[in-house]
Amino acid sequence: MFERPLPLSPAALARLAPAVERPGIHLGVWREAEELRVWGTTRVIPTFCFVLEVVEPGVLVVKHRRSESGKFVNVLVIEGDQTKVVDEHTSSLPDCPTLLSSLLGFYAPRASVEDVNVLVELAVSMRTHGRGGSLLVVPARSESWRASILRPIMYPVVPPFTELAELMREEAGERQQRRWQDALHPAIEMVAGLTAVDGATVITNDYEVLAFGAKIGRRDGSPRVQEVVVTEPIEGSAAVIAHPAELGGTRHLSAAQFVQDQRDALALVASQDGRFTIFAWSPRENTIHAHRVESLLL
Repeated sequence: MFERPLPLSPAALARLAPAVERPGIHLGVWREAEELRVWGTTRVIPTFCFVLEVVEPGVLVVKHRRSESGKFVNVLVIEGDQTKVVDEHTSSLPDCPTLLSSLLGFYAPRASVEDVNVLVELAVSMRTHGRGGSLLVVPARSESWRASILRPIMYPVVPPFTELAELMREEAGERQQRRWQDALHPAIEMVAGLTAVDGATVITNDYEVLAFGAKIGRRDGSPRVQEVVVTEPIEGSAAVIAHPAELGGTRHLSAAQFVQDQRDALALVASQDGRFTIFAWSPRENTIHAHRVESLLL
């Protein structure tokens, strides 16, 4: 904390550089008259404030959190000369996936926050490793997904890998322990890392890993997917109808085909260029909905 706030200038930031380079250190800034001034550094971020994060050169993200314990959610993304304002009303779309609601900062009334956040963390990790990948989320204790996978499966996991599932089965009190938190991140990184292998990774909706390197095929008797509804949770954007291959090639096409054939499943697809798409079946619209969400994962 400074006795006198510093103007937000290159010289002031240079004086603060050694402090803010340390992990967990944040600059505190407020408006004074017509200027922004730095009042000091902090490790604790107040509840009612915005956070400006420099994600990479030329990419800035403005975030805030909705509650004392809530996670930060994106409000604004500035990328080069483009400014994208997140539209939180996207969560009111028909059949909006719970994963998307979580990224926007909302949760389905009956959903567990912890359960939703696992898919959020997997999505972030998939995008971060930068090699692209597909994650298929299928109902637990169901074998119907196998009808949409070519045989033989390259890497079946028998018995299923259950470390992440077992962590999520622990009681809420245990999840507050350092032991649990230290174990969760490596488990998520491991599962997300499998998606970098050519083919799709298959997990259940209670997070047991069933296979990776799986090749998606069209289920017998099922028509080829021809179009999807594409939306992005950004103000001013409009829904468009597109062929799934237009979203990123074979990986997106096969994920859309899987969701068309397995309508109780979810497909998460990361592109090497950073784009990220959630494919889900919309019963109300009777079609596949492709949600572009990379702006929420920064």
